[in-house]
Amino acid sequence: MIMDEMDLVGQLKNAAPLRSEAYERARTALRGAMAESEAARASEIAPVPEAAPMRTERSSWARDRRLGILGKVAIGAGIGAVAATAAIVVVAPSAPRPAAPAWATSQAPAAQAPAADIKLVSLVTEIKASDDSLQGDASLVVRTQTIDSRPPDVTYNLYTDNGDYYVTDTESALPAAISGHDNLAEDVNAREVEAARYAATGDLDTARKQMVNAMPNAFGLGLSPAEQEKAWEKAMAKDRSIYQQKGIAPPKRPTGKALQNLIDNHLWTGSVDALARGAANPEIRAGVLKLISTIPEVTVKDSTTGGRPTLTLTAGPALFGGSDEQVLTIDARTGMPIRSEVGAPGRKPSSVSVFEVSRVTLADIAAGRF
Repeated sequence: MIMDEMDLVGQLKNAAPLRSEAYERARTALRGAMAESEAARASEIAPVPEAAPMRTERSSWARDRRLGILGKVAIGAGIGAVAATAAIVVVAPSAPRPAAPAWATSQAPAAQAPAADIKLVSLVTEIKASDDSLQGDASLVVRTQTIDSRPPDVTYNLYTDNGDYYVTDTESALPAAISGHDNLAEDVNAREVEAARYAATGDLDTARKQMVNAMPNAFGLGLSPAEQEKAWEKAMAKDRSIYQQKGIAPPKRPTGKALQNLIDNHLWTGSVDALARGAANPEIRAGVLKLISTIPEVTVKDSTTGGRPTLTLTAGPALFGGSDEQVLTIDARTGMPIRSEVGAPGRKPSSVSVFEVSRVTLADIAAGRF
């Protein structure tokens, strides 16, 4: 039997809890298999094989592009173990530069970073200048998300500096999650944050590649053209049975602008994920903004939100298969995320998320001192 995404959702209702990242990996495989079969579309916006979770707002989202955690649908803790098997079916200038991790390097350098957006570069300078002594050891992000006309959904997301991640529906439930070691973090989360930290003071070209490679992909950044082609073909072979079940031909490796947009989609997604997880940490915010400043398809404009100066970052449709866009609003003085909107350009957003970010101490939260 060939299973589509709705089949998956139906089977999840009564299943045991599973980490949301595992669910998203299963959904990635399903959506990749349901990608458009037209040859022209396949060559222009081919799905990335072995890509870690495709972050999406709704079922009509471009199936080969991923969306940052500040914009994705909150999965929650009630996703079942069937998702795991479904995948088979289907952020001080004077500080020394940290060394790039070995896994981020390769035989040849990645493409040189494009010219950085001046507004974001200026904000990075301000963030570094105001970074005196950092209090606390975790970021508490209260997210209120509204999808279409549904009632708002509120989650309390606690991201610790050592990489642990706890999420609950109420603030009062966080201590129990901590004491129960209900840590939802995975390796990709740590790599994204590590890439953002490196970007704050390290070589920007290397940092870009590091962030892209935080999630498994078939790009082969830094490899020779022949080795890149082999990496793509290896990934395609691994998923060949999925494409056969769906009756579509495996996509050809994209080139030129199409390939760059796919790479920049990974860069945007990983950066926004890191911003979410280290929102209250100035080093991580600085690194994230430096990375985002190099993405040509992201525009930055001055704005005002609730009477305070903000910056509106728009990741254009080219990063998401030509359909929707993600609009992220950040504080113009601190870089803190305030709001994220996802939807078709010129239309009412299909998803709106509002964030309240604070720097906290894990021990205080564990003891119920909010």
